[in-house]
Amino acid sequence: MSALGDVGSFLAGVKVLDLSHYISGPIASQILADMGAEVVKIEPPAGDGMRDLGPRDAAGEPVFYASLNAGKSLRQLDLKTASGRSALEGLLADADVLIEGFRPGVMARLGFDYAVLAARHPGLIYCSISGYGTEGPLAEAAGHDGNYLAQSGILDRNGRDAPVFFDPPIADTAGALYAAIAILGALNARQRTGEGAHIELGLADTLMPLQAMQVAEWGANCTVPKRGSTYLNGAAAYYNIYPTADGRHVMLGPVEPRFWRNFCAAADRPDWTARQGDPLPQTNLIADVTAFFAGRTLSEIEAQFASADCCLSPVLDLGEALSSEQVRARGLVQRRDGALQTLFPATFNGQRTALRAPLRREPDA
Repeated sequence: MSALGDVGSFLAGVKVLDLSHYISGPIASQILADMGAEVVKIEPPAGDGMRDLGPRDAAGEPVFYASLNAGKSLRQLDLKTASGRSALEGLLADADVLIEGFRPGVMARLGFDYAVLAARHPGLIYCSISGYGTEGPLAEAAGHDGNYLAQSGILDRNGRDAPVFFDPPIADTAGALYAAIAILGALNARQRTGEGAHIELGLADTLMPLQAMQVAEWGANCTVPKRGSTYLNGAAAYYNIYPTADGRHVMLGPVEPRFWRNFCAAADRPDWTARQGDPLPQTNLIADVTAFFAGRTLSEIEAQFASADCCLSPVLDLGEALSSEQVRARGLVQRRDGALQTLFPATFNGQRTALRAPLRREPDA
C-alpha cells in the first residue's frame, strides 16, 4: 500500500445525507461513497421514483434504482411530519454534506433551506441540484435530459435528418460529475476555513461547459453548428460511421493526418490521402469511403486493418462491449451478489474502488 492509502478511505469520516432522487444526485453521492464517505439515502415513504423506472431482476427488484444506490444506507422519512423533520435534524447533527434534488423552494417550505441549516450547522456543505437552477425564467419548469439538450443547442446539431437525444443521458450524468467535483472542492476548502458552502447546480447549465469549443467559435464569429456541418457531427469522412456489407457498422476516426495516411494505405487508396483537407461537408469523399466499407463484412474489415494504426473501431452493442477483452482487462465492470457493477473509471496507484454492498435499509423514524 502506498502513502496515498486505500481509495476506499479517502473520505473516511465524511457523512453525506442524500435527499435526491432519480439519477444525478444518486450518482454524485455514490462517487463519494466509493471513496469512503458514509452515505445515507433519505427517501419519502413512497420511495424514490426511480424505483418505478426500468427493468426488474429475477426477484422483482428495480435494477436501475439498485445500481445507482448500492453502497449506501436507506432511511425513509416523511419530512411533512414533525417526526420526520426531527429525524432529519438528528441526522444533520454530524453530517458534512447534504444533497437535495427538489425543485427550487421545496426545501425552504420544509424548513431545511440552506440559510436555515447554515445557521445551525455552519460547516455543512449543501448541494442543490435542479433542472434549470434557482434563477431565470425556467427555474420552475419541469424537464428531463432531452429537454435540457433541446434548450442547450446540442440537440439541434446531432443526428442525420432530425435531432436525436442520447443514451445515457448527458446532462444527468454530467450533473452528477460536476456535483461530486464541487462537493470535493468545498470539502477541501472547509479544511482551511471551517466553513461550509451552498452549491447550486442546474442540470441544464452543465451542458454549456461541455460545449466550450463550440461556444468559443460562436463568440468569435457567430457560427451556429448544424447537423453534418462539423467534423464532430458527420461532415468529415475521417470522423464518421460507416455501414458494412453484413449490416454492422464501423467508426472511423483518423482525425490526425498521420492516422488518415495509415488508413488510406491499409485501404489501398493512397489517392484519398490529400482529400482529407477537402472542405466540409466532404460529401464526395464520404460517399467513396461509404462504398469501400459497404463492400466488406465487419470481419473482413477487422482482418484488413488489424495492424493499421488508424483509429478504426467496430460499433459494438452493450453485450459485446461488456464481453470485450478491453473491458475485461481494465476491470471496469465486475459482479457482486449477482449484480453487475460499473466501477469508478480511474485507478489510484493501480487500485480501483471496491465493489459496493447492496443498499442497506435502516429503521424508519
